[in-house]
Amino acid sequence: MKEAVYIGGPAPVGPDLPELLGRVARGDQDAFARVYDRVCGPVLGLVRSVLRDPAQSEEVAQEVLLEVWRSAARYERARGSVMTWVLTLAHRRAVDRVRSAQASSDREHRAALLEHVPAFDEVTEAVEAGLEREQVRRCLRTLTELQHQSVTLAYYQGLAYREVAELLSVPLGTVKTRLRDGLIRLRDCLGVQA
Repeated sequence: MKEAVYIGGPAPVGPDLPELLGRVARGDQDAFARVYDRVCGPVLGLVRSVLRDPAQSEEVAQEVLLEVWRSAARYERARGSVMTWVLTLAHRRAVDRVRSAQASSDREHRAALLEHVPAFDEVTEAVEAGLEREQVRRCLRTLTELQHQSVTLAYYQGLAYREVAELLSVPLGTVKTRLRDGLIRLRDCLGVQA
């Protein structure tokens, strides 16, 4: 049995994260404190990489950890590790914060452009971009779970291959192979010429 590698120090002694999260789902505050200690660093790091603002990053990280407390029962071990689940929550929450700030700015900008009617080419480009995004989503669903997690962490969350390997508790070579295979599969699914 291989030993898990934990970011930030030696492997914690005691129950593993899935077991602790199960206890959190039943309202165990001590288990939550242990989960918090294990995930707060990576959560804050990921959120800070998206938001860049330390104050907002701390606020969003706290929101994510509160969400972990409230929604621990929704975690499904078969869909990935606890750390991947928590970091996915963190990434989504950070992106939501960026989008919220951008939406406010965009509302002001749109108010100034109400009289502007987009040219046909702009509408066509917007439709094509939407179709391309949907095709990428469809192709991502064809990947194996490890390929999907690896691609998501490396290319959507910007983690280095080594960090992906640590988060998924698999050897670096395995991550590189899954990424290569996943990208080839995506390329073929999207019909991109090599």
